[in-house]
Parts: sequence; structure tokens; C-alpha cells
Amino acid sequence: MKTISSWSQIPDFDDEKAEAAYWAEHAIEARLMNASIHRPNVRESTTITLRFDPQMLARIKRIARSRYLNYQSMIKQWLSERMEQELNNSNDR
Repeated sequence: MKTISSWSQIPDFDDEKAEAAYWAEHAIEARLMNASIHRPNVRESTTITLRFDPQMLARIKRIARSRYLNYQSMIKQWLSERMEQELNNSNDR
């Protein structure tokens, strides 16, 4: 059994019979398979400090409470939405 260690080693097949014959003699290396697994919840996060006017922060917290949200999560949501708007606006130009 031959081991495939790179996706580029896999040829294009003319038909299913040729593909079946190829895989009868070849196997994908475990490291390659593990590297290809989609892990959507693996995200790195960086802590930052923002300084808010106390009244503004109180208003933000009040809005978040009324929406049953953590105020920090709501701020991240607002920033994400605004970033998308900005990116869409810059693509329209």
C-alpha cells in the first residue's frame, strides 16, 4: 500500500473504475487527513482596552441588558456589522 502525503499526488481519474483501482493501492497519510479537517470554532482572540465615557458605557450596558446580551458581545457584534458595511461600501466604489 502506497501512502499519499500531499493532495497534489492524487491524479485526475478518467472514470470511477480507475479511481477505485487507484485507492485499492493507495491510502492518505493520517497527518494529511487531520490537517484537512474543518475546525470552525478554533479562533484566536486578542484582548484590547477601550476607554468609554461612563455615561456612554452605562447606555451601552442598558441597551445590551434590554436585548439579553453581554455588553462586550454586543459591541463586538456592532463592530462586525459596521466592518461588513464598510467593506461592502469600499467594494461598490
